[in-house]
Amino acid sequence: MPADTLGPDANQVPTQRAVGTEPCVGVGTRLDIMIYEEDHLTRTLLREWLNEAGYRVRTGVMCAAPPISSVDLVIVSLYMPKLAGARCVGMIRAAHPGTPVIAISGQFHSGLSAAGAIAQTLGVQKVIAKPLVRSELLEAVRAMIGKTA
Repeated sequence: MPADTLGPDANQVPTQRAVGTEPCVGVGTRLDIMIYEEDHLTRTLLREWLNEAGYRVRTGVMCAAPPISSVDLVIVSLYMPKLAGARCVGMIRAAHPGTPVIAISGQFHSGLSAAGAIAQTLGVQKVIAKPLVRSELLEAVRAMIGKTA
Protein backbone atom coordinates (compact mmCIF):
# COMPACT_ATOMS: atom_id res chain seq x y z
CA MET A 1 0.00 0.00 0.00
CA PRO A 2 1.40 3.49 -0.84
CA ALA A 3 2.88 5.56 2.00
CA ASP A 4 0.10 8.15 1.70
CA THR A 5 -2.71 5.60 2.06
CA LEU A 6 -3.76 3.81 5.22
CA GLY A 7 -6.00 0.76 5.17
CA PRO A 8 -8.68 -0.22 7.68
CA ASP A 9 -7.51 -2.21 10.66
CA ALA A 10 -9.65 -5.20 11.55
CA ASN A 11 -7.75 -5.87 14.76
CA GLN A 12 -8.35 -2.68 16.70
CA VAL A 13 -8.15 -3.51 20.39
CA PRO A 14 -8.76 -0.95 23.14
CA THR A 15 -5.64 -0.16 25.12
CA GLN A 16 -4.91 1.93 28.18
CA ARG A 17 -2.37 4.70 27.83
CA ALA A 18 -1.83 8.18 29.09
CA VAL A 19 -2.81 11.22 27.08
CA GLY A 20 0.31 12.47 25.30
CA THR A 21 1.42 15.45 23.31
CA GLU A 22 3.64 15.50 20.26
CA PRO A 23 5.63 18.58 19.30
CA CYS A 24 4.62 20.48 16.21
CA VAL A 25 7.07 20.59 13.35
CA GLY A 26 5.89 23.95 12.00
CA VAL A 27 6.66 27.43 13.28
CA GLY A 28 4.07 30.04 14.15
CA THR A 29 0.49 29.44 15.19
CA ARG A 30 0.00 25.90 16.38
CA LEU A 31 -3.39 24.32 16.05
CA ASP A 32 -4.03 21.40 18.40
CA ILE A 33 -5.61 18.18 17.19
CA MET A 34 -6.68 15.37 19.52
CA ILE A 35 -6.66 11.88 18.02
CA TYR A 36 -8.64 8.99 19.47
CA GLU A 37 -7.32 5.96 17.58
CA GLU A 38 -6.61 2.61 19.23
CA ASP A 39 -4.50 1.09 16.45
CA HIS A 40 -0.85 1.98 17.05
CA LEU A 41 0.16 2.04 13.37
CA THR A 42 -2.79 4.17 12.33
CA ARG A 43 -2.25 6.55 15.26
CA THR A 44 1.45 6.86 14.41
CA LEU A 45 0.74 7.59 10.75
CA LEU A 46 -1.96 10.16 11.58
CA ARG A 47 0.43 11.83 14.02
CA GLU A 48 3.18 11.90 11.36
CA TRP A 49 0.93 13.34 8.65
CA LEU A 50 -0.51 16.02 10.92
CA ASN A 51 2.83 16.97 12.51
CA GLU A 52 4.43 17.32 9.07
CA ALA A 53 1.56 19.64 8.13
CA GLY A 54 2.38 21.80 11.17
CA TYR A 55 -0.29 20.72 13.65
CA ARG A 56 0.37 19.78 17.26
CA VAL A 57 -1.07 16.34 17.96
CA ARG A 58 -2.31 14.84 21.21
CA THR A 59 -3.65 11.33 21.68
CA GLY A 60 -6.41 10.10 23.96
CA VAL A 61 -7.87 6.82 25.16
CA MET A 62 -10.84 5.70 23.12
CA CYS A 63 -14.29 5.66 24.76
CA ALA A 64 -12.91 6.24 28.23
CA ALA A 65 -13.98 9.41 29.98
CA PRO A 66 -11.46 11.74 28.34
CA PRO A 67 -10.03 14.64 30.28
CA ILE A 68 -11.62 17.95 29.40
CA SER A 69 -9.13 19.84 27.29
CA SER A 70 -9.04 22.62 24.78
CA VAL A 71 -8.14 21.58 21.25
CA ASP A 72 -9.01 22.92 17.82
CA LEU A 73 -10.13 19.62 16.26
CA VAL A 74 -10.83 16.04 17.31
CA ILE A 75 -10.32 13.03 15.04
CA VAL A 76 -11.93 9.84 16.33
CA SER A 77 -11.66 6.39 14.81
CA LEU A 78 -14.84 4.35 15.21
CA TYR A 79 -14.44 0.61 14.89
CA MET A 80 -18.19 -0.09 15.00
CA PRO A 81 -19.94 3.23 14.37
CA LYS A 82 -23.46 1.79 14.33
CA LEU A 83 -23.15 0.05 17.70
CA ALA A 84 -21.16 2.31 19.98
CA GLY A 85 -20.19 5.22 17.75
CA ALA A 86 -22.71 7.78 19.00
CA ARG A 87 -21.94 6.92 22.64
CA CYS A 88 -18.18 7.30 22.14
CA VAL A 89 -18.61 10.52 20.18
CA GLY A 90 -20.94 11.85 22.91
CA MET A 91 -18.27 11.26 25.57
CA ILE A 92 -15.64 12.90 23.40
CA ARG A 93 -17.86 15.89 22.61
CA ALA A 94 -18.53 16.36 26.33
CA ALA A 95 -14.78 16.52 26.93
CA HIS A 96 -14.23 18.91 24.02
CA PRO A 97 -17.35 21.14 23.94
CA GLY A 98 -17.75 23.19 20.79
CA THR A 99 -14.84 21.47 19.06
CA PRO A 100 -15.38 20.12 15.53
CA VAL A 101 -15.08 16.34 15.21
CA ILE A 102 -14.03 14.19 12.25
CA ALA A 103 -14.97 10.50 12.49
CA ILE A 104 -12.92 7.94 10.55
CA SER A 105 -13.78 4.28 10.09
CA GLY A 106 -13.20 1.27 7.91
CA GLN A 107 -16.97 0.74 8.18
CA PHE A 108 -17.71 3.91 6.22
CA HIS A 109 -18.06 3.64 2.44
CA SER A 110 -15.66 5.60 0.25
CA GLY A 111 -18.45 7.47 -1.57
CA LEU A 112 -20.20 8.46 1.67
CA SER A 113 -21.34 12.06 1.98
CA ALA A 114 -18.84 13.70 4.32
CA ALA A 115 -21.51 15.63 6.24
CA GLY A 116 -24.56 13.49 5.44
CA ALA A 117 -26.95 11.38 7.50
CA ILE A 118 -24.25 9.27 9.18
CA ALA A 119 -22.32 12.36 10.28
CA GLN A 120 -25.54 13.86 11.65
CA THR A 121 -26.48 10.64 13.47
CA LEU A 122 -23.04 10.44 15.08
CA GLY A 123 -22.99 14.15 15.90
CA VAL A 124 -19.80 14.89 13.96
CA GLN A 125 -19.03 17.49 11.31
CA LYS A 126 -17.39 15.08 8.87
CA VAL A 127 -16.89 11.37 8.23
CA ILE A 128 -13.99 9.93 6.28
CA ALA A 129 -13.74 6.32 5.10
CA LYS A 130 -10.64 4.21 5.57
CA PRO A 131 -8.39 3.56 3.79
CA LEU A 132 -7.26 7.09 4.54
CA VAL A 133 -5.48 9.14 1.93
CA ARG A 134 -3.12 11.79 3.27
CA SER A 135 -4.22 14.56 0.91
CA GLU A 136 -7.92 13.97 1.65
CA LEU A 137 -7.37 13.95 5.40
CA LEU A 138 -5.28 17.13 5.35
CA GLU A 139 -7.81 18.84 3.07
CA ALA A 140 -10.59 17.99 5.54
CA VAL A 141 -8.55 19.25 8.50
CA ARG A 142 -7.65 22.52 6.74
CA ALA A 143 -11.27 23.05 5.70
CA MET A 144 -12.37 22.73 9.33
CA ILE A 145 -9.67 24.60 11.24
CA GLY A 146 -7.38 26.19 8.67
CA LYS A 147 -3.68 25.94 8.00
CA THR A 148 -0.95 26.44 10.53
CA ALA A 149 1.08 29.60 10.10
